[in-house]
Amino acid sequence: MKREPTPKEKAIAALELKRPFPGKVPTFELEFQLTEELLGKPMHLSGWDKATASERERMLKENAEIYLEVAERLDYCILMLSYVVPDDNAIVFMTNYIRKLVGDRYLLICHGDATFAIPSGGDMVEFAAAFFERPDEMHEIAKKRVQWALKRGKRLREECGIDGFALCSDYCFNTGPFWSPKMFREFITPYLKELVAGYKEMGAYVIKHTDGNIMPILDQLLECEPHGLHALDCQASDMDIATIKKLAGDKVCLLGGVQCSLLQTGTEEQIVEHCKYVLRHGMPGGGFIYATTNVAFKGLPLERYLLMLEIRDRYGWYDEQGNPCPELMSEFERVS
Repeated sequence: MKREPTPKEKAIAALELKRPFPGKVPTFELEFQLTEELLGKPMHLSGWDKATASERERMLKENAEIYLEVAERLDYCILMLSYVVPDDNAIVFMTNYIRKLVGDRYLLICHGDATFAIPSGGDMVEFAAAFFERPDEMHEIAKKRVQWALKRGKRLREECGIDGFALCSDYCFNTGPFWSPKMFREFITPYLKELVAGYKEMGAYVIKHTDGNIMPILDQLLECEPHGLHALDCQASDMDIATIKKLAGDKVCLLGGVQCSLLQTGTEEQIVEHCKYVLRHGMPGGGFIYATTNVAFKGLPLERYLLMLEIRDRYGWYDEQGNPCPELMSEFERVS
C-alpha cells in the first residue's frame, strides 16, 4: 500500500520545484498568532527572563505541543519556531522536543537573515546617509553580519538539525524597494547571495521573505537562488501572483499570496474570489505553498482565516498527475 507523504515531504517537493504530490496544496504561516482563538490555549510569548530553568522548559514544551496541535488542525507543512522561543538555545530544545514527539513529520525552520532591512523611523535618515557617507563601513558591517549568521546556522544544524532558515529582512515598501536597484546590487545582493549559498551548503532550505513591491529587484532576489520566496504581497503596487509565477515560477518556490488586509476587511465573496485567484495562478506546475502575505496576526478574525483554508479544502488540490483541481481550472478557463 502506498504511503501517504508527510507534510515535510510535501514542503520539500514544493521547495525543490518537483511535481506535487496528489492531494491538497501545502500550506503554512510564518506566524500563527490565533492559538487562543483556535484552541483556547495561548502560547507563552513573554516572561522568559523571569522563568526558572524548569519553568522555561515547561513553557517551551507547552508551546511545542500547542504548535503541533495547530499544525495538525490546519494541515501545516512547515513550522517556524523563532516566534515561539526566546533564543537559540530554546530553538535547539524545541526542535529536539518536537522531533521526539512526532519524528521528522514537519519541516522545522527559524529566522536566519543577516542582510540590511528597512530601518525604523527613528534612525532612517542616519541609516540611509551611511550608505553614501561611509560605504566601506557599511560593507564591513554587512560582511560581518553574514559571517555571524552562518556561524550560528552551523551551530543550529549541528545541535538540532534545524531544517532551514527564513530570511525575514524586509526590503520594500508598497511602492518599491527602500534601496534603488543599483544600491541594492551593491549593498544587499552580494551578501544575500553569500548567506543563501552558505546555508544551502549546510544542507538547509532557505526561504527569503520580504513584504512590499519586489518587482524592481525580483531579478536580483532570483540571482541569490533561495529555495522559496515569501510573501507575494499583493497589497503592494505591481504585485500580481500571475505575473510573478510567469517570471519566477520555474526558478523558485512561491509562498504566500493571500492578502492579509482583505481577510480582515473584505467581504466573504471578495475573499473567496481572491483565494481562488491565488490558487489558480500559484498551483500549476507545483512550486507553490499557500499562505497569507504576512502572518496570521492577532486581531485577524479567525473565521476569515478558516475561510481561506476552506477554499483550499475545496479547490486547492492536485490529482495523481500533479495537475490542479479540474473544477478550479475549468472555471478559470471559462472566465478568461
